[in-house]
Amino acid sequence: MNGPNRRRTPLLVRIATQLDMMDDEQAARLRTAQDAAPDRKLTDLLIELDIVSNVQLARLLQVQRDVVARHRARNEAPAPTASPEPAATSVRDAPSGRIAPMAAMTPAGAPGSAQTPSDRTPAALPENPQTDAEDAGLGLALHPGPGDRGALEHILQSALDSGASDIHIHAGAPLRLRVNGAMGSTATAPMTPEETEQLVLASLDPDQQRELSETGEIDHCLTLEGIGRFRLNAYRQQRGFDAVYRAIPASPPTLEELGLPSTLERFTRFHQGLVLVTGPAGCGKSATMAALVDQINQEREDHILTVEDPIEYIHPSKRCHVNQRHAGRHTQDFARALRAALREDPDVIVIGELRDLETISLALTAAETGHLVLATLHTANAVRTINRMIGAFPSNRQDQVRTMLSESLRAVISQRLVPTADETQRVPALEVLVVNKAISNLIREAKTVQIRSAIQTGASQGMRLLEQSLSELVSSGTITPEQALALAEDKKLLQG
Repeated sequence: MNGPNRRRTPLLVRIATQLDMMDDEQAARLRTAQDAAPDRKLTDLLIELDIVSNVQLARLLQVQRDVVARHRARNEAPAPTASPEPAATSVRDAPSGRIAPMAAMTPAGAPGSAQTPSDRTPAALPENPQTDAEDAGLGLALHPGPGDRGALEHILQSALDSGASDIHIHAGAPLRLRVNGAMGSTATAPMTPEETEQLVLASLDPDQQRELSETGEIDHCLTLEGIGRFRLNAYRQQRGFDAVYRAIPASPPTLEELGLPSTLERFTRFHQGLVLVTGPAGCGKSATMAALVDQINQEREDHILTVEDPIEYIHPSKRCHVNQRHAGRHTQDFARALRAALREDPDVIVIGELRDLETISLALTAAETGHLVLATLHTANAVRTINRMIGAFPSNRQDQVRTMLSESLRAVISQRLVPTADETQRVPALEVLVVNKAISNLIREAKTVQIRSAIQTGASQGMRLLEQSLSELVSSGTITPEQALALAEDKKLLQG
């Protein structure tokens, strides 16, 4: 008889017993371990107590998922049939596994977009709903089914065919795509947590699956032969596992392909100093950086060393010798890789992102010691970039950092991506700072507020404010005045 305080046996343990993977003595040891460490995961205890092997655990988890899925299917209430409209297409059941084209998309949340039913009653799980739901929903099946990789490939290929830059897979929601910077929903049915988890797992190798299970998130790049390369961020949230795939071209772009001025090539010819590419997330910093690195790779005979998380664009060695390191995989972190880089004879050091004080400090040191350092930073314009670099240090070191930065900084490229007037693509709008003696003095003397005026009058040296770039795009009819006004920090500087 089950009293109110009697612990029910977890589904995973019942399955292990039925499959003769656990005897009574082992079950007793497991209960004792659970009592001593109630917060420990059941799966971890099964391995630590040598009750099952990794292979057996993988089988147990898969059987558990099958049991839960069958139980839910039996208890699921029939869907209402009042609406005569055709049902949304499942991402797995669509013809050839392909998603609906962009013509079938509507903005997320707009009338007509697919929504997750809010009144759906969760099906009861076998014997102990709470415990079994936690076992099935938060544990990872270590081996996705054979059809999951194919389903993922169809989804990503169809998204690329639709012109998507980002593909969002969300538990309890339809597939969503970002095209030309705008997010939209596809005409697909909301995916279950089980479907999204299996698609996410199909993107990962066993080590990456383990990292996702332990940390709740992972960031890496995925290459699918014949389809393309994607930056993947997968994470656990309240409904299950979600993932965002960002498409990365197979080869680094050129400045011309990105719509950037050829005058930026001058920044690849420095042999010492710091060149920064800045802007908000999704503004094309990585692509611009890749174009600059590729320019160096084609023109010079140097050693290029990159430190990234993850490695996005692949740079094969051309005239240069290129080594790319993934922080957290090939090396412990950015700081450790940069300290080691100074002993690895690089000519050019590329840093995926200046994230913290130690990374910024090491980048400045590398730039001062005879290396060309290219790096990205999440800042809105040139002045804020300089202030962020200095402000990262404690106040008693900031005077020294101003001097270091005034001597090592060569250029800052700040950019935005702006939808064109016909909304068919996005074009870059740039703010470009070229550090000359006058600007170097302003940095050293803590007069950064005057730098904007110096940029505005420095057109002959290749400098421009963001507002000047926006004005040029409006004058040529490339973007609308409304789009320029929305991005300009000083609207009085917009012409026309």
